[in-house]
Amino acid sequence: MTDYKSGFVGIFGKANAGKSTLLNAILGEKLAIVSPKAQTTRNKILGILTEPTYQIIFSDTPGLLNSKYKLHEKMMNEVSMVKQGTDVVLYLIDANDNIEENTELLNKLNSKQPTILVINKIDKAKAGKIDAVKTAFSKLPQVKKMIEISALEKINIEELMTSIVDLLPAMPAYYDEDTLTDKPIRFFVSELIREKLFFELDEELPYHAAVLVRQYEEKNTLTKIVADIIVSRESQKGIILGKQGSMIKKIGQLAREDIEKFIDRKVFLELHVKVRKDWRNNDLYLKEYGY
Repeated sequence: MTDYKSGFVGIFGKANAGKSTLLNAILGEKLAIVSPKAQTTRNKILGILTEPTYQIIFSDTPGLLNSKYKLHEKMMNEVSMVKQGTDVVLYLIDANDNIEENTELLNKLNSKQPTILVINKIDKAKAGKIDAVKTAFSKLPQVKKMIEISALEKINIEELMTSIVDLLPAMPAYYDEDTLTDKPIRFFVSELIREKLFFELDEELPYHAAVLVRQYEEKNTLTKIVADIIVSRESQKGIILGKQGSMIKKIGQLAREDIEKFIDRKVFLELHVKVRKDWRNNDLYLKEYGY
């Protein structure tokens, strides 16, 4: 199939630019968790879109940041690995975000692959911001095209897809047509639980938390899942448990509903909270928790 196109596309940008929302919008599936808080994404997530004439393997990456913990270093290593294997770079910028900071980050990314600048959240853009973004990024030689979108409202997604396909190499498909991602179910279960922490808890606490799925067992009528929520301090454990267990009960209920939608099956979800002091700087813990 000589006219078939296939390739790897990396989605890069600052935290909260909308990378995970874009991946979900393109695939029509909730693969990447989203929250209003920055740095929700910690792992590279592969999302595979297969059509009759092309296959695109998207990599949603953690937001670009300066490393404060070993966890951050591992997140930025994921970014570097994705960059090396891409055919096309999507650099996402929030239309209202700091332009100079974003041009510096894109230059720092130092990618040799053709880049599409994706100006996101245009439905909320302040007057003159989109033109200012275009003027600044038009000076960068790696930027081959600029497209305005709203990932949340799914505005101009088709135009973006056309531009991506134009830059892909002629190649056969890398994956079977029914493959959607490279991650196991347990990964998505842990992510859906972690997403609820971002929505239900105070500003900083979710960044101190990890989720480890201890048991995933498919029974006749339902799937039994046992997971640990890992935190850094005893005081954080108390907050997640809540008064008479009210908070962890709420988190469990919300997560169970989303997991049931994701696997299309009834779920029994059991959550525990465990304290692992300074786990974000501990290589053994980071490895155990999937980082």
